[in-house]
Amino acid sequence: MAETQLQLVEITELETNSKENSIDQPSCVDRTRKTPSRDYKWWIRTVLYTVFLICGQSLATLLGRLYFDKGGTSKWLASLAQIGGFPVLVPLYFFILCRNPTLESDSPPFVTAFLKVYVPLGLLVAGSGYLFSVGLQYLPVSTVTLITASQLAFNAFFSYFLNSQKFTASIVNSLVLLTISSVLLVVNNHTEKPAGVSKGEYAAGFICTVGGAAVYGLMLASQQLALRKVLKIQTLKVVFDVIIYQSLVASMATVVGLFASGEYKGLKKEMEEYALGKVSYAMTLLWTAIGWQVFAIGTVGLVFEVSSLYSISVRTVGLPIVPVLAVFVFHDKMDGIKGMSMVLAIWGFVSYIYQHNLDHQKSKIENRIVSEIADEDWSPADNRA
Repeated sequence: MAETQLQLVEITELETNSKENSIDQPSCVDRTRKTPSRDYKWWIRTVLYTVFLICGQSLATLLGRLYFDKGGTSKWLASLAQIGGFPVLVPLYFFILCRNPTLESDSPPFVTAFLKVYVPLGLLVAGSGYLFSVGLQYLPVSTVTLITASQLAFNAFFSYFLNSQKFTASIVNSLVLLTISSVLLVVNNHTEKPAGVSKGEYAAGFICTVGGAAVYGLMLASQQLALRKVLKIQTLKVVFDVIIYQSLVASMATVVGLFASGEYKGLKKEMEEYALGKVSYAMTLLWTAIGWQVFAIGTVGLVFEVSSLYSISVRTVGLPIVPVLAVFVFHDKMDGIKGMSMVLAIWGFVSYIYQHNLDHQKSKIENRIVSEIADEDWSPADNRA
């Protein structure tokens, strides 16, 4: 119950929860006494999920590019590395179940949740992973990461229809800045084509990266909708359910693509000819998978605690870290256009965070007013009764 009351996105939901609590808890002193601890725990979780998202994204993106840079060629295998690492979360998942057993009577049956939530989300994850793999193969990693800033705009668009996302001046300003940031990279395309990549491949990489951003934005908006309207029970277990089962579906779809495309036939030769050796080949894929799972925990956690738009905004602000690291790791160029694109991406994120802070303060005021009204309606006579 306390977990449900921590949602800060829809004020109407908060008002409803507060009214219900006024009936279940006769003492207003008890309710106000719990609020500081809930806020404190919420911030701890939000910061932790943010660290997971940024660190996991940076590590996995760099290793994903390293795979192609040192001789890897299988886009389907690279996609599988993005989503196939979910088994490492299973021990932690069972540890959570043992430490925090919960009754989830309101949650839908597993088959219903699997067909309505995990299968659609898993297919979207698989599609997004493949499109990003194409981008990493044909584009510099710095360009790929900056293009993904457009995910925020796509997510806002889909959230408007799926989650009734409100558009304020600050959010619109944020989306415009992020769009301009991506457009600048289009203008800068001709100056940074990797060696051995044709113009057609470069264009395909750019289009697939934008497409991957769009699919990922749709996936996060759908994820938020599923968490609130279908799964309903919002616990840490549900966060791991979403990650594990959607990753399972996405992995199965990717394995089908790997075998259907015939790329599996060249994997043995690819490993033997990998520039860093067989062990490094395996470790690159392994740590790529682990990095993306850490990223997934942060992403779904922030969707659960705040909203899909906030989650994707945090990912956006973490994007400039990768191009800076890519300058040292892959010797990518950091010219004026790319630097300006990075500044605009950060500016757009800050603009959204500002609006989120305003919404958070407004929700606290609305929640306090509703609580005070409920306290007035609850008289001592009602308590004795």
